[in-house]
Amino acid sequence: MLDTSSRLLALLALMQSRPQWTGAQLAERLAVSGRTIRNDIERLRTLGYPVEAERGPAGFYRLGAGAKLPPLLLDDEEAVAVAIGLRAGRGVTGIEDSAARALSKLEQVLPHRLRRQVTALHQAVSEGPDNTGTNVVAPVVDAAVLATIAGAVRDAELLRFDYSAPARADDTPRRNDASAPFGDWPVLVEPYRLVSWERHWYLVARGPETGAWHTYRADWITLRMATGRRFTPVEFPGGDYASFVLRDVATAGWQVHARITVRAPAEDVLARINPAVGVVEAVDESTSVLVTGADSLEMIAVYIGMLGLDFHVTEPPELVEHLRVLGRRYARAVE
Repeated sequence: MLDTSSRLLALLALMQSRPQWTGAQLAERLAVSGRTIRNDIERLRTLGYPVEAERGPAGFYRLGAGAKLPPLLLDDEEAVAVAIGLRAGRGVTGIEDSAARALSKLEQVLPHRLRRQVTALHQAVSEGPDNTGTNVVAPVVDAAVLATIAGAVRDAELLRFDYSAPARADDTPRRNDASAPFGDWPVLVEPYRLVSWERHWYLVARGPETGAWHTYRADWITLRMATGRRFTPVEFPGGDYASFVLRDVATAGWQVHARITVRAPAEDVLARINPAVGVVEAVDESTSVLVTGADSLEMIAVYIGMLGLDFHVTEPPELVEHLRVLGRRYARAVE
């Protein structure tokens, strides 16, 4: 039988796990008498836990809202989730200090193994720009999968998984190797970074044999047994994992692609576009190239017209001709 302190903690954990319990259910789970449960309930109340009771044949106990916040008991997954959320909260204006204090208290009592998980996730994750779609449906990603990937990033350990993904929008065939991240097959990669963008999680990884860099959707990953094999990390080209994911994810769905020379510095172009619709490459101090695309020529014309900057287009030919038609149309509109 548990001693009083351990039993109170076990009782509290049970009551926090679901809305209500009968006295008989609690007594059975803790292997004690109904009288002991009633005594322990009173002890919890004395400690500040607002335990409500409904008497009668259908009676039950439940935790209510009190005047102050009592200590909480969290399981492993809950503790990791709260810690990650608090780390994110430190960057939110107005709650930075409060989030930092709460995180410090939580990390002080986290077991070493959980603290390593939290630290690994924090160090392995980059964030893309703020969500640009209000109707994006967030896929379900197992927290254990993210934690395992982050651990592999931290330890520079090869990661093996099954990957299931639809073919690209341009009907690129699925290939049964790690040189292209589409299809249903086992993949072996060097994991480098997790990127969170548009309510999705992406893994940026490198093929150990090809040296090619790819993006993998975390919700399409089914992990296999740990490899236990280390790799020597190499420098990621450009160093910006989030931009790589944006470019890779965006270009995969474009039906029409275009490279547009803009007569303005790259930082000016970046300030005027949604990161989801293009990637900007600096040419010199006064010129840049916008790599963009869309489902139609008309949409690309709208995007570049909204830049409010001078630009020059040489390809694709269909876009050049479309802009000529638009130019003549607009010119006639003001004659």
